[in-house]
Amino acid sequence: MKTVAFFNNKGGVGKTSLVYHLAWMFADHGVKTLAADLDPQANLTAMFLDEDRLESLWPDNEHPDTVYGAIRPIMRGIGDIAKPHTEMITPNLGLIAGDLGLSRFEDKLSDAWPRCHNRDESAFRTMTAFHRLVQSGADWGAEIVLIDVGPNLGAINRSALIASDQVCLPLAPDLFSLQGLKNLGPTLQDWRVIWAELLQKVPTDIPMPKGTMQPVGYIVMQHSILDNRPVKAYKRWMNRIPLVYREAVLNESIQSLPTVEQDPYCLSLLKHYRSLMAMAMEARKPIFFLKSADGAIGAHIEAVKSCYKDFQQLATRIAASAGISFS
Repeated sequence: MKTVAFFNNKGGVGKTSLVYHLAWMFADHGVKTLAADLDPQANLTAMFLDEDRLESLWPDNEHPDTVYGAIRPIMRGIGDIAKPHTEMITPNLGLIAGDLGLSRFEDKLSDAWPRCHNRDESAFRTMTAFHRLVQSGADWGAEIVLIDVGPNLGAINRSALIASDQVCLPLAPDLFSLQGLKNLGPTLQDWRVIWAELLQKVPTDIPMPKGTMQPVGYIVMQHSILDNRPVKAYKRWMNRIPLVYREAVLNESIQSLPTVEQDPYCLSLLKHYRSLMAMAMEARKPIFFLKSADGAIGAHIEAVKSCYKDFQQLATRIAASAGISFS
């Protein structure tokens, strides 16, 4: 099983929608897929589930069927993680539901990080809670776990990223995404190095993630840039992505710089399906599953087909990097 996180400390690049559609695409191709919502905003969960189900998951007291419920024993200092509930969307697609209460875990994780240097067993149990939660939640046979995290470099995301074998970076072609890369790249490198050192200090046989966090590439989400900016400005930021990705994320020397379209690290250039997203959310299905009964008629039909092809190609590349059969 491989875990792949989708991460950018710049918000608004379509990260959650990307995870949602990829999860459906993998499942549609017979790959048993687990989507883990580790973003305290829980937007991924809201995309998968209707309001009635959300209300039952988030009652006024305990939330046993969400990620927050699973980590509550650690937060209360009374034990280890509880067995997480996996919400089965289809036979091939499961969800570990998010929870706004997860934000309360931030301080606990911040406190645990330095205590790991002192070989504190409870600190290691706290830091690896997400890793063990995902492993347990995938025990129905999931082959790949897609992890959605929030847009920041905080303690929750550090723990979520440590639990990830690979990291995909969604971007928009703008200044903010490039600045985000410049912050994110060195941070990932620091976390990777420090976690490797901490692995030498584990006091017990607690299952430990390797914390490889291997960057497998970036995905350019072409969100409405051309709607409000000149083509020249759009191209300016697009052309800078390959350089910034190599310098900031890979710490790689630059021999010959390709365009985004030719860059092997560019996993996909995804169009913004603005007119179809609201329709898909209303139908509670991914864009590429929309039918005429959902309102996808006329030119929309071709856009739906194009969307399916785009995500199929992207899923193929991610599967190849993860060593997962996909056809």
